[in-house]
Amino acid sequence: MPKGIRIELPDDPPLILTNLVLDFTGTLSLDGELIPGVAESLKALSGKLRITILTSDTFGTAKKALQGLPMEVRLVKNGKEKAKFVQRIGGKKVIAIGNGQNDIEMLRLVALGIAVAGAEGCSAKLISVSDILVSDTLHALDLLKNPLRIKATLRK
Repeated sequence: MPKGIRIELPDDPPLILTNLVLDFTGTLSLDGELIPGVAESLKALSGKLRITILTSDTFGTAKKALQGLPMEVRLVKNGKEKAKFVQRIGGKKVIAIGNGQNDIEMLRLVALGIAVAGAEGCSAKLISVSDILVSDTLHALDLLKNPLRIKATLRK
């Protein structure tokens, strides 16, 4: 069982996070293909976090692209289903990463929400509910591998 990560915040109690929930299309993939380097980063994080991919799978490639990686892949129809999943696993122990409008409800429920403004773009509405905005997925995953970066970013 993954042990979680601890994020020290300067003005708030520390966050103890045990789950990572991610979108696939536009977040972990570009045009349905896994972004280079993502698999290795997810493997590295799987020892600390339980990882779940929630996707509508626009290109129909998610399960194949993620095959063999230490995570669960769940097909969902919309953002409401993503939010229900996050509620079921306890949103206050969850990090969520996404780029689309269907990620908004999910990011509203989690302890740490990261929006990715990558090659497929990012919903402006999602940015307004996220805690952190990054320019690509590898930067988001690197934040989780180096939590002091998050402390610096969220300092009041």
